[in-house]
Amino acid sequence: MILLIPSGALGARLFIDALNIRRLVGDNLAILVQCTITLISGFAIAFASDWKLTLIVICVIPFLGLQNYIQVKFLNSFSEDAKVMYEDASQVVAEAVGSIRTVASFCAEKRVITMYSKKCQATMKQGIRSGMVGGLGFSFSNLMLYLTYALCFYVGAQFVHDGKSTFKDVFRVYFALVFTAFGISQTSAMASDSTKAQESTTSILAVIDRRSKIDPTSDEGIKLEKVDGNIDFNHVSFKYPSRPDVQVFSDFTLGIPSGKTTALVGESGSGKSTVIALLERFYDPDSGTISLDGTELKNLTLSWLRDQMGLVSQEPVLFNDTIRANIAYGKRGEATEEEIITVAKAANAHEFISSLPQGYNTNVGERGTQLSGGQKQRVAIARAILKDPRVLLLDEATSALDAESERSVQDALDKVMVSRTTIVVAHRLSTIKGADTIAVIKDGSVAEKGKHESLMGIKGGVYASLVELHSKASAS
Repeated sequence: MILLIPSGALGARLFIDALNIRRLVGDNLAILVQCTITLISGFAIAFASDWKLTLIVICVIPFLGLQNYIQVKFLNSFSEDAKVMYEDASQVVAEAVGSIRTVASFCAEKRVITMYSKKCQATMKQGIRSGMVGGLGFSFSNLMLYLTYALCFYVGAQFVHDGKSTFKDVFRVYFALVFTAFGISQTSAMASDSTKAQESTTSILAVIDRRSKIDPTSDEGIKLEKVDGNIDFNHVSFKYPSRPDVQVFSDFTLGIPSGKTTALVGESGSGKSTVIALLERFYDPDSGTISLDGTELKNLTLSWLRDQMGLVSQEPVLFNDTIRANIAYGKRGEATEEEIITVAKAANAHEFISSLPQGYNTNVGERGTQLSGGQKQRVAIARAILKDPRVLLLDEATSALDAESERSVQDALDKVMVSRTTIVVAHRLSTIKGADTIAVIKDGSVAEKGKHESLMGIKGGVYASLVELHSKASAS
């Protein structure tokens, strides 16, 4: 089963788990070693002094062990529940901070704070319960400690009275077992930390030991000497792991010829972007095959495969660094200044970059907020073509832009699409009329395929209906 953990919850889990383990392996670990040595030494001295008295007093020790066991069991369940609640609260914070502009635009700050407070209330109540159990357990440990004192004095007095022991041996047994019982009491106070640490260790190892079905670090597989760019989807069926009840593709078959532009159109949710996700091997199909130049993608070296593809998405991700660094990100090795400027010119980005006060050294801000949508898109295009991909993947690269920005970006795309296998996902049908092939996706399969003119000639066809709806929407 695939673990699907939200990013905020994952961050909180790793932070809390590491903190819990640190608590145990720090001062508490020293106390644990100290208590263990005290226990061994105490029993050795007590048995050497008066083994009969020691055996009688030891009868109290199982109660301490029973108390420890019960306390650990209670704290175990409390710790697990509290961690889940804290992860939920952290997820609310992570989403709110990451989307702070959206939160502010809807004046939802108080609502987010209220949601977070409610999540924390549950954690606080769980913490109070855990504290009560820990306090009762520690109190019981002290009770057993004082009962041990009483038993030792009472039995020791009887032994001295009957001449079976001496005053000196009784006090030697007493002090040896008192310190031993005191050490056990200290250990019981650590029950909460040790329980949390055990759970945290299991949790961290579960994350570390998890192996992805698609390992990006693996060097296994084939590397083709020459890539033409012929892509074939053969009877592909696919469901997203996070939505196993929704069938995205069912017997999806599509051939994409080398060096041509293939456009994918269809209603929202029809699976257009899923084609790109499967080509990049972010996912593997449930059944069927996807091949590049006749070789199934699963048999190719993953890193090499992704090097052959350049991806430009609808909302490009830029890192909080300079424009130069963001463009150079597209190449594995070091990119020269000449290469960066060349791809920037090809992406129609050099002119606006040069007009900036710091030029290529301009920091784009977090997620590229210092640049406009069109500027971010052109930087992303430059980054994609720096790797000189044989296959270019354009996932609605111009859908979120205004007319002027779209024209600049489209001109850049027209330059880089030449002699490459290009797959275009678009909502704006006007941008794909010149595509070599248009594939219409509906109900998880290819409903129609052909050029714009031939598809428009099909009366009542899916593509013709989409164009008609788009025309009406544009006119209104």
